[in-house]
Amino acid sequence: MADFTMSKDADGVATITWDVPGKSMNVMSITGLAELSDCIDDALADAAVKGIVITSGKTGSFAGGMDLNLLAKMKEDAGDDPARGLFEGTMQMHALLRKIERAGMDPKTNKGGKPVAAALPGTAAGIGLELPLATHRIFVADNPKARIGLPEIMVGIFPGAGGTTRLVRKLGAMGASPFLLEGKMVEPKKAKAAGLVDEVVDDPVAAARDWVLNAKGSDIVKPWDAKGYKMPGGAPYHPAGFMTFVGANAMVHGKTQGAFPAAKALLSAVYEGAMVDFDTALKIEARWFTSVLMNPSSGAMIRSLFLNKEALEKGAVRPQDVPDQRVKKLGVLGAGMMGAGIALVSAQAGMEVVLIDRDQAAADKGKAYSEAFLDKGIARKKVTPEKKEAMLNLITATPDLEQLKGCDLIIEAVFEDPKVKAEMTRKVEAIIPEDCIFASNTSTLPITGLAKASKRPEQFIGIHFFSPVERMLLVEIIKGKETGPRAVAKALDYVRQIRKTPIVVNDARFFYCNRCIIPYGNEATRMITEGVAPVLIDHAAQQLGFPVGPVQLGDETSIDLAAKITRATKEAMGNAYPASEADVLVFWMEEQGRLGRKAKAGYFDYDEKGKRTGYWKGVHDKYPLAEEQPDLIEVQERLMFVQVLEAVRALEEGVVEDIREADVGAILAWGFAPWSGGPLSWLDIIGAPYAAERCDQLAAKYGERFKCPDLLREMADKGQTFYGRFAPETAAA
Repeated sequence: MADFTMSKDADGVATITWDVPGKSMNVMSITGLAELSDCIDDALADAAVKGIVITSGKTGSFAGGMDLNLLAKMKEDAGDDPARGLFEGTMQMHALLRKIERAGMDPKTNKGGKPVAAALPGTAAGIGLELPLATHRIFVADNPKARIGLPEIMVGIFPGAGGTTRLVRKLGAMGASPFLLEGKMVEPKKAKAAGLVDEVVDDPVAAARDWVLNAKGSDIVKPWDAKGYKMPGGAPYHPAGFMTFVGANAMVHGKTQGAFPAAKALLSAVYEGAMVDFDTALKIEARWFTSVLMNPSSGAMIRSLFLNKEALEKGAVRPQDVPDQRVKKLGVLGAGMMGAGIALVSAQAGMEVVLIDRDQAAADKGKAYSEAFLDKGIARKKVTPEKKEAMLNLITATPDLEQLKGCDLIIEAVFEDPKVKAEMTRKVEAIIPEDCIFASNTSTLPITGLAKASKRPEQFIGIHFFSPVERMLLVEIIKGKETGPRAVAKALDYVRQIRKTPIVVNDARFFYCNRCIIPYGNEATRMITEGVAPVLIDHAAQQLGFPVGPVQLGDETSIDLAAKITRATKEAMGNAYPASEADVLVFWMEEQGRLGRKAKAGYFDYDEKGKRTGYWKGVHDKYPLAEEQPDLIEVQERLMFVQVLEAVRALEEGVVEDIREADVGAILAWGFAPWSGGPLSWLDIIGAPYAAERCDQLAAKYGERFKCPDLLREMADKGQTFYGRFAPETAAA
């Protein structure tokens, strides 16, 4: 079966239908490009064809983007010159879309062409929008669930099939920037208001067909192909356009801190392309697109944020021999902020939820969290009153444990105390069905220890949510020593129901995510005690692509929480605990009452509304600023290595079993330098030999925490990469 097929009707309209066999959404492949080109050639050469409509055979969507194997094939076909293969392959795509755009018209007179319209039944992303942008009119179904846009920047590339050049010429640099630089996806009516598409209709195919039959010659000449074209907002050499590009450059640098190659390449392609004719601009776009694809950052981001993330969401690590375990009735123990958030996302997924707390008032307060969230949705016209009522009806807020009868999954989110959790486990297991899975939402307490309170440890598992639950994309699932495969499958199926990304790790103190992120904060605290300026520490991290610096993160997560974790870790580890001056600083801050943002006093000063007003200078009374500040790269490498070495140790010790989870988890849980693809991808980028050498230098200067793990040393000696040695075949770059 073909990806593209063409049919003709008696009125002279050729309909080209995109319908990739075996896929729920169309993606562009090498085969598809060839078939589309043949269909266009046939339609343009057929004198009986008056116009062309390009549409999709998929219900509710046009296309979801490009098959990334297409890019790999371009590289492979070029042998020792992959850049040439990518550039030439990209230019072939440009040639095809330009052929659609020009539609057979005379190059000098712009006459004689055939009208081409796109009829989109729904979602159009990436090449799924770049193709319609090359047509003469875009009709979209009035489908509020559909999303239109160019999300490539989110996975480390930018629209390289003409989307960048066309959108800027269509909307101007300022109008195009939310879609190009932010990867914004919008519903059809907003897409029309923004100028992305032309019409939102009930029947896009019928409307497109009517349009091509009535289109005039002037209707199919794109503005940039007509004489006298001027770019909306002005070209770079125009006074208004100059200011636009200056502002865009500042905005990009402000948001990315120069850490994301794709954003800089995109802006370069737009700026350079705006100063030349359209066809030359396409060539410039192709060169910058090739440059980004040849950057190891691009491959790492695509692998982690697209391929690996999608694989994990589809069950790559799910026990295969366990039948479907989707949750029908969920019990949530504890209606605090975490429990309330879990109840909300579960009700959003259509589950019946029993939200338990010590008394009715506390339980009702937890349910009110969902009500407030839905009221905000109504105010933004994203939720209807009917939907709000239906969702709230799914949540039963009560102190009555008997209501948990019939639940097939329990998630305990009570106070982070082993005794309290053990008591709840025993009480609830006496009520729930024997086959009900029991999960503890804990961020630090070992699951194997908590499972000792359970009569059915094989049905006991950890499900670690990140706060706020409704916004955070990752869920960390923790297997205890006796956790069985059905519990793992249940947890994974539940996470899939609430549309989040899961990682599965084995039990260990701090599991995986906190194991890596706690040293990140500790290293920043150590540096403050050494006299390093907090602003240097935070900016060093932000220039690595972290959303916030570790000092600011300490205030956001609260300093008393850091103190609590430190005390608990000291108690658990005893003499093995690696004490440092950083602990002294954390306890001192706690004594001063500077607990972070929630107290409007921490490493930052705050105004009455809780807005940061600057770094608190009082910390330097205890730890004076060093007269000579360290090199930026030194600070950055300390912050990076202290995290990535824990990721390596987690893999070495078997806490992490699949390296895809290590990378995806790091990016989604705490924003680890997304441009790098994750900690293990970053080590592959810099190379194991350099990493091992740098470990030795840092360990000699700063201590044993930077000691090179045996696994990394072995890989350095053998010249290996993590994805070369450990990745499943589907994830190998």
